[in-house]
Amino acid sequence: MRNFSRRPDGGTEKPRPVRFSVTFSRMMRTLWRPELTRWRFRMAAAFALTLLARILSVAAPVFLGLAIDAFIDGNKSEAIDLFVGFVMIYGIARFAANGLPQLRDAFFVRVTQNMMRIVAHDAFLHAQKQSLHFHLTKRSGALNRIIERGSGAMEFLLRFLVFNIGPTMVEMVIATVVIARLYGVDLSLVMVATVTLYVFFTVRITEWRNRLRRDMNNADTELKAITMDTFSNFETVKAFAAEEREADRFGRSFDSFTNYYVRSMKSMYVMNAGQEFIMSGGLLAAAIIAGYGVARGEMEIGAITAVILMMTNIYRPLNILGFAWREINQSSVDVENLYDLLAEEPDVKDKDGAEDLRVKGGAITFDNVSFNYEGRDQSLDNISFTIKPGSFVGVVGPSGAGKSTLMKLLFRFYDPARGIITIDDQNIAGVTQTSLRGALGLVPQEVTLFNDTLRMNIAYAFPEADEEAMLSAIDKAQLSQFISGLPSGLDTVVGERGLKLSGGERQRVGLARAILSDPSILILDEATSSLDSSTEEEVQMALQEAARGRTTIAIAHRLSTIAGADEIIVLEHGQVSERGDHEELLQRDGIYAELWSKQTVDDL
Repeated sequence: MRNFSRRPDGGTEKPRPVRFSVTFSRMMRTLWRPELTRWRFRMAAAFALTLLARILSVAAPVFLGLAIDAFIDGNKSEAIDLFVGFVMIYGIARFAANGLPQLRDAFFVRVTQNMMRIVAHDAFLHAQKQSLHFHLTKRSGALNRIIERGSGAMEFLLRFLVFNIGPTMVEMVIATVVIARLYGVDLSLVMVATVTLYVFFTVRITEWRNRLRRDMNNADTELKAITMDTFSNFETVKAFAAEEREADRFGRSFDSFTNYYVRSMKSMYVMNAGQEFIMSGGLLAAAIIAGYGVARGEMEIGAITAVILMMTNIYRPLNILGFAWREINQSSVDVENLYDLLAEEPDVKDKDGAEDLRVKGGAITFDNVSFNYEGRDQSLDNISFTIKPGSFVGVVGPSGAGKSTLMKLLFRFYDPARGIITIDDQNIAGVTQTSLRGALGLVPQEVTLFNDTLRMNIAYAFPEADEEAMLSAIDKAQLSQFISGLPSGLDTVVGERGLKLSGGERQRVGLARAILSDPSILILDEATSSLDSSTEEEVQMALQEAARGRTTIAIAHRLSTIAGADEIIVLEHGQVSERGDHEELLQRDGIYAELWSKQTVDDL
């Protein structure tokens, strides 16, 4: 079997073998995790009930055959007693054979659901802990499908391999021995030959179906990714009046999925017809052989009923062998993809023995730092500068100069290719990411909010904050008047990505969130660039209040917002071109003066 994994661009990578033993051993290790310790009695009980049910499934037809023989051969009064007795035993055994699996499932459902929850939680957390580069190269819809399919596939594999396929093989061995001992070797050989032919036919047809199914799953993943991508970017779609275009793209993807789905379903009908032919042929052969045996006096007439029932019991679980084989193959792929996700190491991770960052004043140093994004020219080239504790520093420069890259490196979303970054003389590569980001507060250019309440979004950076601290942050962010005017106040739901709010309102919510976290260092990444003049003035006042008493870095497009900074760092082509305060830079008549002149003219 092959695993065709998906590339970020939606294509299909070269196949690689899926190793069932490795996948199954990984599942067993997951099942044996400490979190599931208290469910181990349920696991043992479920397995014992399964084996008992299979033994009774073989025994029940034997008792029915004895009942028929007793009724035919004995005198009337004794025959009735024996018949009723054997039929009662048959009924009890048959009920237990079919009822015990239901009791087993009741035992085991909590185990499988907890295993799914644990694995899905681990995968979700692991994906969250991946570096920024990981998420930029993955489709969120496809990533969600990996977690969803993988956790569900684990439950399926466990249930089918442990409680269906394995016990069915045990039942077949027991039935073969019983039939050979009680009714003749030739009947047992018919059953074994029929099952072998059935399995061979089913596996071969299913392998063909797997190729169709794999193409269908790839088309399904692409369809889900397009749907997720379009819905998450609906504002852009509407802005460019691209609804029809996106619907056409969705339709083409759905059409591709439909074609693969139809081919897959047709192959299933071919398989079902072949399976029915093989099973019917086996039952017919067994009935004829048993009939001749009765005619020759080699066995009782009840043997015909017992053998047919026993073979039917074996065939019944085999009815879904094609489905099970295909799903086991596909589920193995899904589980392996999930474990591949769990095995993927983040590009940026804490070093062994990393300690928490201890911020004293908030001094920041970039020492000969170089960095470039994958597939792009140098983004930062040998940059060095120091920001004094408690100072307000502006970072400006043309588009692509490396302004936002500085912020991403400071947050350690990426590690520099060369050089080090320190905060209060501590290399940020040697401290925990949690403590580093806990010391930093960010107000980005585009604040994206969760589709939840204002309260949840503001408290996101510090969920333990009390009401007083939250109201204080709201007041400092100039949000009090806006929230008091809402019918639901802080319980107002902001909509998908916060789009029920205006740009200025979202910006102030982002600012309130940063203030509430009380960071030692505040990063303003072009926090007012998308706002109108009136709104910008309100937000700018809130930013000045938030910056008071802490080291602040303001990445700015509008130079007027950082004209009063203690120092301004001018970047050009990934290097520090100029440094100084506003007046010094104007006097140098360099790139900053040129940018200032252009913006002044534009404002006029």
